[in-house]
Amino acid sequence: MSLAIFDLDNTLIADDSDYLWGQFLVDQGIVDKAYYEAANIKFYKQYKEGNLDILEFLSFSLKPLADNDTQQLYEWREQFIRDIITPILLTPAQELINQHRAKGDTLLVITATNRFVTEPIVNLYGIKNLLASSPEFINGQYTGKVDGIPCFQEGKVKLLEAWLKTSNETMQNSYFYSDSHNDLPLLKLVDHPVAVDPDEKLTVFATENNWPIISLRQGVCPEEHFHK
Repeated sequence: MSLAIFDLDNTLIADDSDYLWGQFLVDQGIVDKAYYEAANIKFYKQYKEGNLDILEFLSFSLKPLADNDTQQLYEWREQFIRDIITPILLTPAQELINQHRAKGDTLLVITATNRFVTEPIVNLYGIKNLLASSPEFINGQYTGKVDGIPCFQEGKVKLLEAWLKTSNETMQNSYFYSDSHNDLPLLKLVDHPVAVDPDEKLTVFATENNWPIISLRQGVCPEEHFHK
């Protein structure tokens, strides 16, 4: 039995849930359209240049959680999952997950997108273990701050190491599936790194290092957004 780790956005689903959640909030009139679009362009430019400030981005993306009633947020999230996420679930992704499950492997999703957005998505794939950027939640209300280490780049490695200390799992014969060069710190750590519909930088690195490159898409051509 092994540890099978999966990135979420643009790996197990055919787009980026963080971006889509923001667009959903815009479409529902919950946040300001002009402000959100301008901020997304800024953050995406930083991301492509390799200098994304993850704390600044999380401050931006978690603010709507603090600005709205918790029960209302859950209702919006339910609609978001039903209308936006369900259509971009990938059957080959579920089949890959099932293959690891059949072997008795432990399944774990590690994603930079916050837990509020990602937990119900991961549940749809039947995966119980999730490491994600955690929104701070105090006295029944989100604060808009991140609780602990952001689950991004080296942060994914740190959170995984902490998780391993509290579980019975090891990294022996471990797998990690990701689309993004931002996940290279963790990809380099596992025994079986796999590039899934990879971005350009990861494609080059995977090719140079003879890593497997696979696709879980079914002719889906989503707009390119963040690759977390």
